[in-house]
Formats: sequence, C-alpha cells, structure tokens
Amino acid sequence: MRSRSASAVAGIAAIALMATACSNDGSDGGDEGAEQSTLVIWSDPERAEAIQSAAAEFAEANGIEVDVQNVSFDDIQGDVVNAHQAGNAPDVFIGAHDWTGNLMRNGAVQPIELPSDRADAIDPTALEAVSLEGQLLGVPYTQENIFLMRNTELAPDAPETFEELVEVGTRLKDDGEVDEVLAMAVGQEGDPYRMNALMSSAGGYLFGQDGNGDWNPDDLGVGTDETIAAMEKIAEYGEEGEGVLRRSIELENEASLFFEGDAPFFVAGPWTIGDANASDIDYEISAIPGFEGMDPASPYIGYQAFFVTEGSANSALAEEFVVNHVTDSDFVLSLYEADPRTPVQTEALESVSADDPNIAVMAETGENGVPMPNIPEMGETWEPLGIAQAQIIGGADAREALETAHDTIAERIGQ
Repeated sequence: MRSRSASAVAGIAAIALMATACSNDGSDGGDEGAEQSTLVIWSDPERAEAIQSAAAEFAEANGIEVDVQNVSFDDIQGDVVNAHQAGNAPDVFIGAHDWTGNLMRNGAVQPIELPSDRADAIDPTALEAVSLEGQLLGVPYTQENIFLMRNTELAPDAPETFEELVEVGTRLKDDGEVDEVLAMAVGQEGDPYRMNALMSSAGGYLFGQDGNGDWNPDDLGVGTDETIAAMEKIAEYGEEGEGVLRRSIELENEASLFFEGDAPFFVAGPWTIGDANASDIDYEISAIPGFEGMDPASPYIGYQAFFVTEGSANSALAEEFVVNHVTDSDFVLSLYEADPRTPVQTEALESVSADDPNIAVMAETGENGVPMPNIPEMGETWEPLGIAQAQIIGGADAREALETAHDTIAERIGQ
C-alpha cells in the first residue's frame, strides 16, 4: 500500500538493473548536453501500462520516447534515493505524498512551478500535502483514505459510533451469523495507518502542528498522556477486552473475512472496491465511526503524485510532463480506469463521480481526515508505533508500550 522503507539490497539491485535504461541513449554522437530522447518514468506495475498508454500523446507531440519501468511501489522511494545518488535515477516517478520530506532531505526531487490555472484545478489540500518550505515538490493526481464498508444484508444501517458498530457486530456473532465483529487489520506488528482513525477519535496523536498548521517533529505525541489514554480506550476492544480488534486479523485475511460473509464490517480502502464489486456481497460505504462522546474518527488521507527527479537529464521535458500532462483531466481519467482512486483534479472528479456514486462517497468519508504527515521524521514512526499498538491490542500495558515506542522514535529522529 505505502512504502515505509526500502532495503539497501533492493535499491542497489534496482540501480544495477536500470542503469542502462536510465542512461543517455543519445549514443550517436549528438551535441553534448542535449536532452535524452527517452523520458524514463518509474511506476508500480499496476499503473505502468496505463501511464505508458496515457503518455503516448505527450511522446508524439515532443518527438521522444517514453519508457515506463515497473518498480514495486514499496521500493520506489528508496530506489529513487539510491539511484539519484548513483546518477542513474529516472526522470519522473510516481509516489506517495508522505515521502516528500525524505525525498527533499536527500535532494532527490526538483521543485515544480505550477501555473495558477493548473493549480486552481486541483484540490488545494492535495497541493499542500506535497509542499514543504514553501515549495511544491510533486503534482498530486489522486487521494485515498480508509472507510467503513458494511454488508447491508447483515447491517442495513451505518453505525454512528464505534460502540454501535460493536453492538451490532457482537449480536450477529452471538447469533452465529458471523465469526468476527470487524475485519480490521492489526497484525503482529500493528498498522498505525488504520489505527490512527480510532486513536485520533480518542484524543491521541502522532505529531503536533505549529501555529501555521505545519507538522512539528518536536511535538512527538506517542508517549503523551493523551495518546496513552486513547490506546487504553482502544484496548477495551482488544484481545483482553471485547475481542473486536485482534492481531490474528491481518492484511492477508481481512478482506476475505468480509467478502466471505464472516464479518459484517470492514475497514476498507479504495483498493478494495474492485473486489467488492466482483463479490456476492451487497455493500455500502460510510465514514469510520468515532467513539461516543469523543472526536470524530480521523483517517489518514494519502495523496499520490508524480515527482521530477533533481538533476534529471530530461529536466525540462519531465517538468513539462507533470505540469501540463499529469494535470490534464483526460490523463487522470485514463489512470483512473486502471486504478480507481479518487482524483484530486476537479474536472476528473466530477466525471467519475457522475458514473460511480461510490467515488463521491469515498471523498465524503475523508472529510474528517488529515493528510498523513509529510515530514522526514514520519518514516521513523511506523515500526515502533505499530509494534506498540499491536502489543496493546494483545493486552500489554499501554503506558509501558507507548513510552518505549516514544523513546525509540525520539532517538531515531535525533531528539
């Protein structure tokens, strides 16, 4: 789903394998310093073919070739940093907005100047998500957030609170109609991306924000009383409590629990809509409910964007591609056909919402969400926080687990 880290081995392998493809193919003795005749783009395999097809018009108009190369999404961030340091990076790559800080810290991305007419056609929050220190570092084209999917045969009405969800699901479980109350991945190492919705409802937080709304790495909330109290609230529904949240429910089995009718509720994302439509389950989606009397659940919002590599041999063409082609509604719609996630380009969003009401509903379910922090320190939080959350779900002391995670993160980010 999202890259948390990339191994050095994977990065070195990518550099070795792709050095030739990323090198100047103007070996016919052209003018020194002339741009390459091939624009190299790195994409995950799921979207590579769609990007290749959508870029054909751009390639023809500019008299170049576009070579879209497959790289596992989880590896792109680390591979780009390693390849940039080795001088073998692609010209353009697709990535998540929360990589922005790390990419900037490593000097791997080129700031982008987006004309006002192009910028005005994109959700301003999406543009903010790929901006740091007053610079736009990528062009966003889609957003995603988790939401609640429910089996309408088992649960006709959307629950207004998490307690109501548990009540309905527990009754169905007691009656033998389902095996689980909720399909929500926790796993042995936790899943802070999903857990943030509930943790935020109960008052917990990862990083605070300064007066300008910018993420403040000096305000690390993992070990605070607020976050400890929030996870103690969540633990009431863990393995030593109601048994709704369990480590045995993982990414590998959460969807099957729902699509096989073994759970009435599912914390899902846009990547599950295709399977949902192909299943025999009658479903509806709604916002993840927060705890009664507490804040609304606040899921992370993730944006995906096209970035231009700093120092690209095709710098001008690469920027032209992301500024004037990636922002075009026809391009966004072509990618939507391959990977149906909510567009952030207004015209494209209106088009797909007219054809698929789920798209508009998915956008609505993120109204209380917050863009995932894009600061470099974010990457150091996933593992320690996830492990602590999984331990708490399993019955461990919340204060001890979170204070340990806090200390680990603080050390990693130099506090």
